[in-house]
Amino acid sequence: MAEYKDIHGGTVQNFAGDPPAPIAGQVWYDSTNLDFQYLSVNPTGAWASGGNINTARPQIGGTGVQTAAIGFGGTLPPPSTAIVESYNGSSWTEVGDLNTARRLAQGAGTATAALCIGGYATLTNVEAYDGSSWTETTDINTGRYNHGSDGTANTSALIFGGSTPGGFQDVTESWNGTSWTEVGDLNTGRDTDGAGPDNTAALAIAGSTGAPNDVAIVEQWNGSSWTEIADLNTARSYGAAIGETTTAALLAGGENPVTNKTEEWNGTSWTEVADFPGSRAAFEGTGPAEAGIIFGGYDVSGNPNASTFEWSSPVKTAKVITD
Repeated sequence: MAEYKDIHGGTVQNFAGDPPAPIAGQVWYDSTNLDFQYLSVNPTGAWASGGNINTARPQIGGTGVQTAAIGFGGTLPPPSTAIVESYNGSSWTEVGDLNTARRLAQGAGTATAALCIGGYATLTNVEAYDGSSWTETTDINTGRYNHGSDGTANTSALIFGGSTPGGFQDVTESWNGTSWTEVGDLNTGRDTDGAGPDNTAALAIAGSTGAPNDVAIVEQWNGSSWTEIADLNTARSYGAAIGETTTAALLAGGENPVTNKTEEWNGTSWTEVADFPGSRAAFEGTGPAEAGIIFGGYDVSGNPNASTFEWSSPVKTAKVITD
């Protein structure tokens, strides 16, 4: 709590309410409420439990945000599933199945306007969701699974990397709402995780070039080419990436070995932040970096996991200064 001596002699601005863009530690006088205020920051983000998916399974795909997400496919004998579940911020509900069962597929779009892209085994198939049912749409050029993807809308997306029977892919494909076009290759072909807004900007985060070669490599897409940027602190594969920009992202969990470690990207470097409860790998993450969601996967014993966790970034709060 600040006392008068802490602000005496300093310059304190007068605002009718809050400043338009306060920064952490800023003090101001609120002429509407007739008090001094300062902006405090909870220095760390936190994970909170959400509702369990109905069918526990690893290698699930998905897209959406914390209050409206969708999860599709996954590993469920024999050996892939077409099950789709929708999340409303508290609970999951089964909705219309995919036309083609798959695992290790990737998504783009929203909970009511989504794409399910590729998957095992080397599918070129893409399905589009309209909030009630799935329809096959234009195939990708190179079938793949365990690839990275990004796209907050189903009209602009990017996929990159992944596996085929011939090995690890470096091929990147861009979606414009109608067709897929091959564009600049990754510098390092691999299974990977993806974050970003659309086909003009993306992050390819960590991954594997073949057991036991998990990597910490991170690459950034600028709309025409990939550039290597700062590595993760801990190499891993089968993690879950969260983020809708290339300046703010999370990578949670993964394998090397199975972990609950989470790292946060601020546009310059990666920092370890709060672990989530219970280690897991081969699960899905989606949403913006400040409010993402993870679900599904398998635990350290290889057992399917049904739990959901929601991430909240550090919160700034205006507080009244009293004597």
